[in-house]
Amino acid sequence: MRISGGSLRGRQVRVLEGRGIRPAMDRMRESVFAVLGDLSGCSFLDMFSGSGSIALEAASRGACPIEAVEKDPLKRKTLIENVAMAPVRIRCRFMAAEQYIRRASRSFTVIFCDPPFAYRFKGDLVRTIAASPLMQQGSRLLVHRPQEDPYLETLGTADGLTANLVLQESRVYGRSVVDFFALG
Repeated sequence: MRISGGSLRGRQVRVLEGRGIRPAMDRMRESVFAVLGDLSGCSFLDMFSGSGSIALEAASRGACPIEAVEKDPLKRKTLIENVAMAPVRIRCRFMAAEQYIRRASRSFTVIFCDPPFAYRFKGDLVRTIAASPLMQQGSRLLVHRPQEDPYLETLGTADGLTANLVLQESRVYGRSVVDFFALG
């Protein structure tokens, strides 16, 4: 797998085989970052980071600071080796995404969530992020999911947690979809 654009374009990203890492498709990554545009001066959070390819794409396009969150201790070495090529420091946090959200004290311009396709709590995850300090006015939240996942139906606004979160668009990439939310 290679970085698709920016200062690291063409650099190889190592992927740990057989550990449930689902490297984001090249076309999907390239399209998502084209939508995001220049990330200079933007902070970026890569949740469920796996190999760190999304964090590296953000770094390659000027984002700073960047944090990568990954729970699986067997992915730790690969993630650390990969982010070492970044032109800026990517801070790696090795904990469950839910724990990271509970401890959050700062916001990010862009948050990319790529939970395992079998992860059943995407709606809860989006609500919790929207209500946390991770998002502020103008923040964007991107969620990568399988096309058949009905989690959007569970969001609602009855509890008020997602009242200010707006689904801007959904982009389909084969079996995958990336939902673009903004806090407005």
